[in-house]
Amino acid sequence: MTSATELEAATFRKLLEHLDNNKDVQNIDLMILAGFCRNCLGKWYLAAAEERNMALTDAQAREAIYGMPYSQWKAKYQLPATAEQLEAFEKRQK
Repeated sequence: MTSATELEAATFRKLLEHLDNNKDVQNIDLMILAGFCRNCLGKWYLAAAEERNMALTDAQAREAIYGMPYSQWKAKYQLPATAEQLEAFEKRQK
């Protein structure tokens, strides 16, 4: 029998796969539209590990989300935020 945890894990893996297949979607766009981004997922992943007394670093958590070291992903895929993106992000924060 499949447990809820297995379904949740499969859904999470699909989310990571979707984000990996859509690297053109910038973190700031995710923050504007959804209020979270890949970095948030990394923080939540790390927090879940800490809650379970698992040894994990921030860098390891981000790598689990990005599929590569964060610095490498950032250099290859992250673009500077546009003025429009920054304005939309600021509006969302209010």
